Amino acid sequence: MILEVLGSVLLGLGLSWAASHRLSHRLPPQRTVFTAGPLGALFGTYLTHMALGPGHVVATLVGALLVGAVLLSLLLRPAGRRLHRAQPS
Repeated sequence: MILEVLGSVLLGLGLSWAASHRLSHRLPPQRTVFTAGPLGALFGTYLTHMALGPGHVVATLVGALLVGAVLLSLLLRPAGRRLHRAQPS
């Protein structure tokens, strides 16, 4: 269990680093990103471990990776698209 937790935190940090490196212009401050990634991965580990039970380390880490990615995707802001208002006549 402890290896699942450590592995998921490392996966969450790696996922956060990749997201902040590739999408820094669309994400909130790095402090938020580097907190949300590992916390999402930890929650994914807990959720997957409770659903599958012990003995499924790889599946638990995959669940952690998926939930961490979903949580980070919720932080994304729209890309530089501006809303154009109608010109008054």
